[in-house]
Amino acid sequence: MAKAYLVLSDGTVFEGEGFGAPVERIGELVFNTSVVGYIETLTDPSYYGQILMQTFPLVGNYGIIEEDFEGACSVRGYVVREWCDAPSNFRSQYDLDAFLKAQGVPGICGVDTRAVTQHIRDNGVMNAMICAKVPEDLAPIRAFAITDAVKSVSTGVTEVFPALGEEKYRVTLVDYGVKYNIERELQKRGCTVTVVPFDTSAEAILAGNPDGVMLSNGPGDPAENVQCVEEIRKLLGRAPLFGICLGHQLTALAAGGKTVKLKYGHRGANQPCRDLVTGHTYITSQNHGYAVVSDALPVGEVRFVNANDGTCEGVDYPGLRAFTVQFHPEACAGPMDTSFLFDRFLRMMDQDS
Repeated sequence: MAKAYLVLSDGTVFEGEGFGAPVERIGELVFNTSVVGYIETLTDPSYYGQILMQTFPLVGNYGIIEEDFEGACSVRGYVVREWCDAPSNFRSQYDLDAFLKAQGVPGICGVDTRAVTQHIRDNGVMNAMICAKVPEDLAPIRAFAITDAVKSVSTGVTEVFPALGEEKYRVTLVDYGVKYNIERELQKRGCTVTVVPFDTSAEAILAGNPDGVMLSNGPGDPAENVQCVEEIRKLLGRAPLFGICLGHQLTALAAGGKTVKLKYGHRGANQPCRDLVTGHTYITSQNHGYAVVSDALPVGEVRFVNANDGTCEGVDYPGLRAFTVQFHPEACAGPMDTSFLFDRFLRMMDQDS
């Protein structure tokens, strides 16, 4: 493997070896602390515009399994300590290097990922570049910005996914960068799921007379999605509503709240969240760089908080028939700690019928 470099926008350079696609890319450098789940992570559309680094030292040991994909690969680059070129798994179809090449994504291995993680935790998320030669001018790296994130990953067409077994409910799922398992969790509970593009109007959604509306996860700065926020504002109180991740943030903005960018975000399958109503703490899967400001919500009640830093992880809107969470109940963290939230959504639709 040829020598490669991870160059940060502050001038810090980490040397390693290149694998994956032989291209150079700039992106926002973030880290994920999951021990497993790299396939789902690499195919999570919420990583749009970002160079993703795994803190777990060995990645790729069980290969690539397309059945486990959560969406289209949207990362700009991939950073690991060591990648396994001989995966051992009866389900494996090919290796990590072949996947990155097929997706046009450059990778770099042999990097001291502990040192990179510490640097980001100390200095905050910053842009970086994976390259074969250290550039003299860092201006292009510093100038990089993630734009049109939701538009770039959302579906362009309306699709219907039938309920598994008897249909009990009809749910409209607004796709801001949806992970496939959200659809599956609804389908297996008897929901026919109609997935619509991010810019679908509230009037068009309500015209379909859904039993409930689901707002998906997605990438980027939530405050940039002004039109999406306006459509959610029109939906609040009109139908039972459940938002996840970006859907959670957009709902808070629609209700008059605020969001803030975190220093280095929460990304991993081991994030503890406390339920302020029951006192229970759950292990959750998360991927977000922004958070809802808890004390800036004019309506709604904070339901979940992050046990590490106290940031908002969920909001109930009892007067608007809505609730949202920042974490991913469909992502099997715990492994099933918070999947009950889908059942709560079903009960809400039952009460509304």
